[in-house]
Amino acid sequence: MCRGLPLPQTFKSKIMDLVTPNPGTIFWMVIIFGIVLFVLGKFAWRPILNLLKERESSIAEALRSADKAREEVAGLKADNEKIIRKARHEKEAILREAKEIGEKIVAEAKEKAQAETQKQIELARRQIESEKAAAINEVKKQVVNLSVSIAEKLIRKELAAKEEQENIVKGLLDDLTLN
Repeated sequence: MCRGLPLPQTFKSKIMDLVTPNPGTIFWMVIIFGIVLFVLGKFAWRPILNLLKERESSIAEALRSADKAREEVAGLKADNEKIIRKARHEKEAILREAKEIGEKIVAEAKEKAQAETQKQIELARRQIESEKAAAINEVKKQVVNLSVSIAEKLIRKELAAKEEQENIVKGLLDDLTLN
C-alpha cells in the first residue's frame, strides 16, 4: 500500500465485501453463536456459576471466621485485662497483708522487749531490796554486837558488885515475861 497510488478496483471491492454484511454470513454467525451459547450454557456456565457460588460462600465464611476471630480476640483481651486487674488486686492484698504482718511482728517485738525490760527492772528492784534488807540486817547485827559490847563493858565497869548484877538480871527477867 503505497501512498498516493490509487488502489485497483478489484481490491477495493474485496475490502468492501469484507466490511459489508452478507445475509448468509449473518445467518451462520447467529447459528454458530447459538450453538456456542448452548454448549457454554450446558457445560461451562453451571460449573463457572458453581465455582463463583463456592468462592462467594468461602469468602463469606472467611469473613464470618474473621469476625468470630475478632470477637474472640476482643474477649481474650477483656479476659486478659480482668486477669491483670485481679493479679494487681491480689498483689496489693498480699503487700498489705505483708505490711500488716511486718507491723504486727514489730509491735510484738516491742512488747516483748518492753516486757523483758520490765522483768529486768523488777528483778533489779528485788535484788536491790534484798541487798538493802541484807545490808540493814548486817548493820543491825553490827549495831547489836557493838551495843552488846558497849553494854558489856559498861556493865562490867558499873556492876562490880554482885548484888547489883542480880537486881538488874531480875528486872530484865521481869520485863521479858511481861512482853
